[in-house]
Amino acid sequence: MSNSSGQRIPVNRFGLTEVYSPTPTKPEVDVVFVHGLNGDPHNTWTSENTKIFWPAQILPPILEEEKARVLVYGYDADVTSFTDGVSTDKIHNHAEHLVAALSANRRIRKALERPIIWIAHSLGGLVVKRALIYSAEIRGIKIEHLRSVFVSTYGILFLGTPHHGSDIAHWGNRLEWICSVMLPKKVMDSQPQLIDALKTNNETLQNIDRQFVQILNRFHIYFFHEGKPTNLKGTLKVIVDETSASPTVQDVERAVIQADHSHMCKFENENAPGFDLVVEGIQRYAEAAPAKIKRNWDTENQERNAAKQAEAAELYSASIKNTPPQGHTHQSDSSSTFGYSSLGREQRALPPTEGQMEFDKQFIVEDITSDKEKA
Repeated sequence: MSNSSGQRIPVNRFGLTEVYSPTPTKPEVDVVFVHGLNGDPHNTWTSENTKIFWPAQILPPILEEEKARVLVYGYDADVTSFTDGVSTDKIHNHAEHLVAALSANRRIRKALERPIIWIAHSLGGLVVKRALIYSAEIRGIKIEHLRSVFVSTYGILFLGTPHHGSDIAHWGNRLEWICSVMLPKKVMDSQPQLIDALKTNNETLQNIDRQFVQILNRFHIYFFHEGKPTNLKGTLKVIVDETSASPTVQDVERAVIQADHSHMCKFENENAPGFDLVVEGIQRYAEAAPAKIKRNWDTENQERNAAKQAEAAELYSASIKNTPPQGHTHQSDSSSTFGYSSLGREQRALPPTEGQMEFDKQFIVEDITSDKEKA
C-alpha cells in the first residue's frame, strides 16, 4: 500500500491496521473498513487500474476537519465462514475477534468512548452486524469493555450487503453468485461441494438478519446497491439486487453505485461512480457522531451506576438480615470486633443507627465500584 506521498505502508492480512491517524491532533472518530468473502483488507478497497487505496490515499484529506482515524480489518473470509450453519457459526467467531481486536486497539489508546463508523462490503456487512449483536448483548462486569463497540457505533455504510435472508432459496442463489464473482474460477470448478453447501438452510444468516433488526434503530445506516451487472460465464447478472442490498426501511438512506458488485468498493479517484455519495455519508456521520456518542455514554454510565446501586442495596439488605437481634448476648473472646478488650465480659449487640446504616450502604457501593474498576 502507498500513501499520498508514495511511501509504502504495510497492511496486516489479519486483524486491524491503522492506515491513517491525524497528527498531531487527537482523533475524534474511528472509521473502520471490513471486507467480504475472499476479500483482503488492502485489495478489496484498491482500484485495479490506478492502484489507489482510497481509505488511506483519498479519504483522509476530506475528513481533515472531522479528525478521523482510518483502520482496515482483515480476517480469513473463506466460503465456509458463510456456509457452515449454526453448528460452527464462523461468522460469530469472526465477530468476536473483531470486537476484541477493536476494543483492545481503542482501550490502550484511552479511546473506548470514541465514535465508530463502519464501511462494509458484501458479506463483510454480516460480520459487522454480528459483531454489533454480540457487543450489545454483553453485560458481564469483567468483559463490559467489549460492549463499548456497540455503545460507540454511530453509523454503518453497507456496500452490496445482502440483508433479506428470509427466503432460503434466494440466499443460496445470492451466495452462489457472490462466490462466482469473488472466488477464483479454479476453486469453483474444483470444489462443486461449495455450491451445494450454499444452497442448504443457512440459519446463521437468517438469525443475524432477525437479531440485527432489534438494534437497527440505534444507528445511522446507509444502504448501497450495485448499478451494473456482473458477467457470470457469459450471463450478465446483478449479484445482490436492490431489494436485498437496499431494502426500504424507515429512516435509512439508500443509493445506487454505478459499478458491478466487486468494483463498487474500489474508487480510483474522486470522480469515480459513487465516490461522492459514500464519502459524503462518511463525512456527515463523522461530523455528527461525537455529540451523539457522548449522549450514548452518558446514558450507559447512568445505567451502570444504577445497576451498581441496586446491587449494593441488595447486598446491604442481605447483610442486615444477618445482623444479631437486639438484646442478643454472647461471651466474647479476648477482643471485640472493634478491638476493645472484653475478656470475661458480656457484650450486647446494638442495632445500627440510621447514620451507620447509610455509611455502611455507601461503603458497599464504593466497594463494588472499586472491584468493577479493577476488573
